[in-house]
Amino acid sequence: MALSAGDVPTMYAVLVNSLSADEAARRPAEAALAQCETRPGFCSCLLEIISARGLACREDVRLLATVYFKNSINRYWRHRRDSYGISNEEKDHLRKNLLLNIREENSQIALQLAVLISKIARLDYPKEWSDLLSVLAQQLQSADVLASHRVFMVLFRTLKELSTKRLAVDQKNYAEITGHLFEYTWNLWKSDVQTILQNLSMLLQRNDMDSILEQSNDLILICDRWLLCLKIIRQLIFSGYASDSRTALEVWQVREVCPTVLTAIKSLLPYYDSFKDKQAKLWDFAKRACIKLMKVLVTLHGRHPYSFVHQTVLPAIVDFCLNMITSPEQAGTSFEEFLIQSMVLVKSVLECKEYRPSPTGRVIHENAQPLSLEQRKKNFAAVASDMLKVVLPGDRVMLLCNILVRRYFIYTAKDLEEWSENPESFHHEQNLVQWTEIKRPCAEALFIVIFEKYRELLAPVVVSVLREAMAVSPPQETDVTAGMLLKDAAYTAAGHVYYELSNYLNFNEWFHGSLSIEVSNHHPNMRIIRRKIALLLGQWISEIKGDTRKLVYHALVGLLQDNDIAVRLAACSSLCYLFQESSFSELDLFECLPTCWTMSFKLIEDVQEFDSKVQVLNFISVLLEHAGDKIIPFASQLSQFFQMIWDESAGESLLQIQLLTALKTFVSSLGFQSPLSYHVLIPILQNGVNIDSPDALNLLEDSVLLWEATLSNAPSIVPQLLDLFPYLVGIVNRSFDHLEVTIKIIEDYAIFGGSEFLKSHGASLANIIDTIIGNVNDKGLLTSLPIVDLLIQIFPLEAPPLMSSALQKLIFISLSQDDGQNPSRTAVRASSGAILARLLVMNTNFSAQLLSEPPLLASIQQAGIAVSNNMLISLIDMWIDKVDDANATQQKEYAMALSVVLTLQVPQVIDKLDDILSVCTTVIIGSREVKTIDDTRYPFVLHFNMILALLNL
Repeated sequence: MALSAGDVPTMYAVLVNSLSADEAARRPAEAALAQCETRPGFCSCLLEIISARGLACREDVRLLATVYFKNSINRYWRHRRDSYGISNEEKDHLRKNLLLNIREENSQIALQLAVLISKIARLDYPKEWSDLLSVLAQQLQSADVLASHRVFMVLFRTLKELSTKRLAVDQKNYAEITGHLFEYTWNLWKSDVQTILQNLSMLLQRNDMDSILEQSNDLILICDRWLLCLKIIRQLIFSGYASDSRTALEVWQVREVCPTVLTAIKSLLPYYDSFKDKQAKLWDFAKRACIKLMKVLVTLHGRHPYSFVHQTVLPAIVDFCLNMITSPEQAGTSFEEFLIQSMVLVKSVLECKEYRPSPTGRVIHENAQPLSLEQRKKNFAAVASDMLKVVLPGDRVMLLCNILVRRYFIYTAKDLEEWSENPESFHHEQNLVQWTEIKRPCAEALFIVIFEKYRELLAPVVVSVLREAMAVSPPQETDVTAGMLLKDAAYTAAGHVYYELSNYLNFNEWFHGSLSIEVSNHHPNMRIIRRKIALLLGQWISEIKGDTRKLVYHALVGLLQDNDIAVRLAACSSLCYLFQESSFSELDLFECLPTCWTMSFKLIEDVQEFDSKVQVLNFISVLLEHAGDKIIPFASQLSQFFQMIWDESAGESLLQIQLLTALKTFVSSLGFQSPLSYHVLIPILQNGVNIDSPDALNLLEDSVLLWEATLSNAPSIVPQLLDLFPYLVGIVNRSFDHLEVTIKIIEDYAIFGGSEFLKSHGASLANIIDTIIGNVNDKGLLTSLPIVDLLIQIFPLEAPPLMSSALQKLIFISLSQDDGQNPSRTAVRASSGAILARLLVMNTNFSAQLLSEPPLLASIQQAGIAVSNNMLISLIDMWIDKVDDANATQQKEYAMALSVVLTLQVPQVIDKLDDILSVCTTVIIGSREVKTIDDTRYPFVLHFNMILALLNL
């Protein structure tokens, strides 16, 4: 029964109760909502609540109604039956009313409405909602700033959703949208920026700017609308055209937009300082606007690099960014987030592969023929290269390198304070993974790129800075001086570009003359240099030769014992690199092993953050992998460690996944001594492979892999391992995502568990095999059929009756017709036939019973498969027919079965005798070319002897 407007108050009450802390009220409400979801009119009632018509609606209830509305769109919008979900009439009603409600004053619901419209637009535009954009365009004509702001909010969300549709027709539609919307949006954006700049300038002269803004919200709305327009412009240029890196066709909007954006940045940037202590909203706007404008330039360059190759775009923007980086005090106001985006843009330009000049140079256009795609690309690259040479001459490159190292690599007082307060967070923040978010890692990423591009020019510069720093900061220094901080920065640079500096520096001399002494300086202030050396040793690993390598091992192990956690984590990271390096010494590792274990266990107890724990677990896994059976003396200690970490990580699935990976390595390293860990391992496995456990969704895959590793390394199947097998039933019934490892687990149990396994879990095994054979595709069957064959080999009398249902399915497959275009189906038929052949050889009585069951014959005939009333004869035909499609082992199985058939005294067999003998002799001789005897009377004695030989194999 459909819901109507009269049900809105009731629906509102149900939503309120569903948010109640009282379970007695909440559970019935949730059940009622679940029943209402499929009823027509449900979304209409929700929309009434979202728009709060005639209701003093609670904000949390409106948000919950929005969530249910979005879920209904995702689940039922595509259903076409009026009796189920959302009818076509209701959809029309919802579309119309959603657009009528977009002028919502509350910005958060306004946002939710925009999201709802965009979700529906992705499904319905343009076929079912062709007038969407025209209706929005009409509403844009309103002089009401709030109305136009809300329309642009809807437009942005809708365009973002539509851009995710990748079919050619959808991309064509998007290009048409760009043609319709770009000019209006761009002109409004340019008009708004002038309005904003005029108002900002005016307000800056007033002492009552706060009261002015309180009286009218229009300026803030215009600022927000302007930012929305900017996002729309970026989206249209980004998604409305194919990347010019593929087409080498210039996107004219890039040349139009980017210079104007750069001008806007220059105009707005001074207001960051002007409003900093005067007006928080306007200061925040100036900050956000400058960052977003820079991000637009970065995005458009990444999408359309060739369109950037214009005198008003590429050189102007790069020059501006370089000035911001090298001379922010001269360039005007700047701030950290803006500097980061300036560095990101310069980095993206310098590493842009489209700007690499071709060895053949520019293509001269000497005739009327249009240039080819590759010729156009070469010309763009040549022009871009020339522009960069002008904007980045050698002296400016060296200046940039010096500025990055001497200014941006240097720790500030604030950095050192953060290090002292939380060394873990500080260590991870300096990771280059976050290079687009933090200034120093961003500067390091830019340094790596410019060094790679200008290595011959910059290598002497870096060496010069390094030597200068070492001269002004002796190894025994204890005060945090400018020299020490410069040395840290120089070591940072040297670590990143070791591959080139090895031609200028002798690492052995450097290590013995300076690094080893600094590592031994345990003054608290020297943590700055100790941490950097710990990282540097891991970076220079390929250059560490001879006896120095052992000293480096011991130096890093010593740093694992440092008092500062950031130093210890850095040492942990570099030791991973050292032990994974191809030329590492196992002997040196074994000498360090006891200390490494002890320090790793202590470190993981001391750290608090997830990233730190994962890093230490990775290090332990590396040690386990390379130590092999040398870990056996530490097995008890390691088991206690794993138990402690598992207990402490309850509820932290990501950490437990890392722990399961480390346990798998641990078990593999223990080998046949793995039972030493069972008191810890088995309970963890029981939790991980139980699909009903709360963490099953996250832990199942890694738990199954650990289970298989445990079985593979078990000297025998102990009762605790045997008791785990029933969990495999639930895993297989849930999905076939882990099919390959499931088959390996069954194989391990069958081989090592023997008859005790079959006796205890035969029913579960049969359930698993039948589920797999009846439901997987051809690829899954090819993975699974070998285990059926193996079970028949190991348990020829006991296993076939258990697998009767699965074997019937194999008969069905074997007798079905081939698909000539599907090699997988042919391989499945050949494998199925081989299993049935083995069954006939190893358990002839059960085969006869299986093949004589009337229901099986009836079901095969009902499927339209032509078979003899005696299915054995049909199988014989299949074995003879498919022998050429079988592999060598399967051919032997076919021949064995056919030779057994000759002893069964089946009358129809005599008609196939020649073919049977041909197959058998072919397998024995190993060639199909056997009928070369002129005498038509085939020597039956020879066949008989061959058959006897075959039967004796």
